[in-house]
Amino acid sequence: MGNFIQSSLYSLIFALLPMAVSLGLSFTNFNFTTGGQFIGISNYKNLFSGSDPYFYKSLLVTVIYVALSVPTAIIVSFFIAMLLNTNVKGKGFFRTIFYLPTVVPIVAMAAIWMWIFNPDMGLANNILKAMHLPVSTWLSGESSVIPTLVFINLWTTGSTMVIFLAGMQDVPRQLLEAVEIDGGGFWAKLLHVTIPMMTPTIFYNVVMGIINGFQIFTQSYVMTQGGPNNSSLFYVYYLYREAFEFGRMGNACAVAWVLFLIIMVLTAVIFKFSNRWVYYGGEYKENYFKNSNILCADFRRFVLSGSFVLDDQKFTDEHSGSVYDAASLDSF
Repeated sequence: MGNFIQSSLYSLIFALLPMAVSLGLSFTNFNFTTGGQFIGISNYKNLFSGSDPYFYKSLLVTVIYVALSVPTAIIVSFFIAMLLNTNVKGKGFFRTIFYLPTVVPIVAMAAIWMWIFNPDMGLANNILKAMHLPVSTWLSGESSVIPTLVFINLWTTGSTMVIFLAGMQDVPRQLLEAVEIDGGGFWAKLLHVTIPMMTPTIFYNVVMGIINGFQIFTQSYVMTQGGPNNSSLFYVYYLYREAFEFGRMGNACAVAWVLFLIIMVLTAVIFKFSNRWVYYGGEYKENYFKNSNILCADFRRFVLSGSFVLDDQKFTDEHSGSVYDAASLDSF
């Protein structure tokens, strides 16, 4: 009982109360010097009417970054996890090496990457020059700054890789062996067993990647200051400028609540459509059996894509002609 009260007070003081205060301030023109007064929804009107051009600019920059960084981080960390999930000598060492950048302070990491991608004397351009390849402006170019930040983000995918690696430990070995018996190779095991069984982990990492992507701040603050020409003006950095550089705290609170609503809506939409592609072990989904291939305990053999036909809750194995009803899948 005491722990419950302590947790409730912590949530009230450090989470709910600040949220309530920021919501109230979003309806005022509060600043640190003159205070403020109630102005209704004027802050929100100014944001959505385009009175402040940086609002839509920062939102567009952030959406582009999320659209590029989340898929690349998911794909790269997934295949790194697959490589580290094999029985290779020294895999513990390699797992540590790939995870280690995650614990490096972001500011220190940013300083290193700023030196690497310096357009005049950076390591990246020096390597390109030595290979007689064209150099890049990297963080100093309007068209290259976002791709460069997306690449830098891959440096911190160690935690995502570890989560994928933990999920791969739960992929039943007998399913992979069944594919091998049926003559399937690496891609058959990947597409028909590993990825379907990993969909809950992929779903989690996608949701967390989107949430974290919309809250990116330090890279822009330390490395680019929103430049060049506001091409890396991320949404949270725009919020920071409104609050602590320009002193428009009321407007900054409105910006923060818009971000909260954007993330909440996106998360709700992802959860809404997750039942179409996320499979949780122990549950039966008709469309999952139609599009993916799972080894059932009552099946006599493992069937690859297209080897069974679903008709009125009857599964017909085209190879053997055997018919299974839905009840036979209860033990899956």
